[in-house]
Amino acid sequence: MVGLLLSIALAIFLGLALFFPYFQKLFLFVEQPPSNIPHGSMGWPFIGETLGYLMPHESNSMGSFLEKHCLRYGRVFKSHLFFKPTIVSCDHELNIFILQNEGKLFQSSYPKPVHDILGKLSMMLVHGDLHKKLRSVAVGFIGESRSRPDFLFYVEKLSISFMESLKEHRQVGFFKEAKKFTMYVILRYVLDIGPEDPLAPKILEDFLTFMKGFVSIPLYVPGSPYAKAVKARARLSSTLRGIIREREKRGTVGIKNGDFIDEMLQKGNLSDEEKVSVAIDILLAGYETTSGLLALVVYFIAQSPSVLHQLKEEHQALRRRKKDGEPLSLEDYKQMEFTSHVISESLRCGNLVKFLHRKALQDVKFKAEYVIPQGWQVLPILTGAHLDPSLHQNPSEFDPSRWADQAMTKKVSPFGGGLRLCPGTDIAKLETSIFLHHFVLNYRWKTKNDESPMSNPYLDFKRDLQLEIEPTENRM
Repeated sequence: MVGLLLSIALAIFLGLALFFPYFQKLFLFVEQPPSNIPHGSMGWPFIGETLGYLMPHESNSMGSFLEKHCLRYGRVFKSHLFFKPTIVSCDHELNIFILQNEGKLFQSSYPKPVHDILGKLSMMLVHGDLHKKLRSVAVGFIGESRSRPDFLFYVEKLSISFMESLKEHRQVGFFKEAKKFTMYVILRYVLDIGPEDPLAPKILEDFLTFMKGFVSIPLYVPGSPYAKAVKARARLSSTLRGIIREREKRGTVGIKNGDFIDEMLQKGNLSDEEKVSVAIDILLAGYETTSGLLALVVYFIAQSPSVLHQLKEEHQALRRRKKDGEPLSLEDYKQMEFTSHVISESLRCGNLVKFLHRKALQDVKFKAEYVIPQGWQVLPILTGAHLDPSLHQNPSEFDPSRWADQAMTKKVSPFGGGLRLCPGTDIAKLETSIFLHHFVLNYRWKTKNDESPMSNPYLDFKRDLQLEIEPTENRM
């Protein structure tokens, strides 16, 4: 018994010795922080309040952690999250200030799992001139694709194919199907790969594994989400590197309106590693952002029959102005005004992105209230502004009509902002609008009673968004 106690004591002693540097940073922060930092709690040694912060909750709510902390300390408070002293902001004005001062007062600063999984050259992680160079390549291609008739035609073709695949189903796990749809769209325009290509399902599976590792414990243990995600990223890199080499051998001279790989090779200003990283970033932006948006829109429409009715009227009127079988055009998309409101309200209520990671580059004074210390992590909570009753009347209510007020755009930031605004924003809205055009005209649907969007902290659904569907009587 005594030997056992001595062993336990020795283990505790060794543990304390091992983590002493972390404890020292937690309690002393090396330098004494300014006295006028926001109030808050640092939580447990080493892990701080991370477990409470990451507790899953419905994404159309703040979650108990933020609700309790905002009630006790205010909408801006200090904490200790992801092993770092942190300022958490649920204040929209401060969030905008943080995002607009990227590279000046703040910079992107994500935890180790994100670095290991995305790679050191990801646009989410790099800074300065390198970030500008990589982002300009991605934004240029996405912007051009959005207005290309062949892109719209392919999105619509795949949407119609999806409608046909639902004919024999009365129940479907929609979130998984949405991921397939958006992945196959973006694969076509980045790699010229169609759904029938054997590589397509393999790439989709790697991305599914890839996403599960983002918020995992960074321990490279066989079978862990982190280890699986790192390996999935390596497989994706190998696949893309092989495709790029084949294209280089083939050459791109004379190719017009090619896929992203063709256009990237024609510009010739990226290293091999940069080419792979940008391609993965675009695939991720086109797949993850759009599939989440599609699922949120379909979920919220199911909860509001009046919204579905108004949406259906808009698309029936649009279809009546078209000849039988005539494809949708960019002008048709621009006329989908209520559809745009539904998409925007789904983003506000559903919170596709809950928060962002930033770091203060110097002591930052915001107004006269408090100081954000240099080197501290800063988390702008986008959900905080989206569900703020001082900004939105009845914020928990799904009400697309509120978007008739042009000032609404200044009260939300669903895709971030500043220099790091998600490059897939416009393409996500376009794909969703075209998909909805066919979905609302061909099907009615409802969700299971216990189904809801969840923040894990990435968007998820309790049961993959199970829908009960049936064709409408007058399919168009």
